[in-house]
Amino acid sequence: QLQFVESGGGSVQFGGSLKLSCAASGTTLDYLAVGWFRQAPGKEREGVSCINASGRSANYADSVKGRFTISKDNAKNTVYLQMNNLSPDDTGIYYCAMGICAYGNANWLSGSEFRAWGRGTQVTVSS
Repeated sequence: QLQFVESGGGSVQFGGSLKLSCAASGTTLDYLAVGWFRQAPGKEREGVSCINASGRSANYADSVKGRFTISKDNAKNTVYLQMNNLSPDDTGIYYCAMGICAYGNANWLSGSEFRAWGRGTQVTVSS
């Protein structure tokens, strides 16, 4: 059974960086697309980024374009999210899940087609 474990969260100051990891177990990620999502207190979950099975194409939410980079290491069965120039608006719990990530298609943003959600990792950015 596929399971994800997120890690790498923490507390940083405005402008800082963090690198999140999403480690999969139970199956190989070779043929699976993975997405990162986040949820801030009092807000709905929102899509951050997703990457296709090969790792060759990715989508980003407008709010993180140019600051976040998603990558996939199939040999390590892990997906990463490098987050730079963080702001308080990036604060939240970050989750990963598997689903459909078609380049240029915005359907992934809601996360409704994603499953096998991890428990998340907390990211806190202070001003």
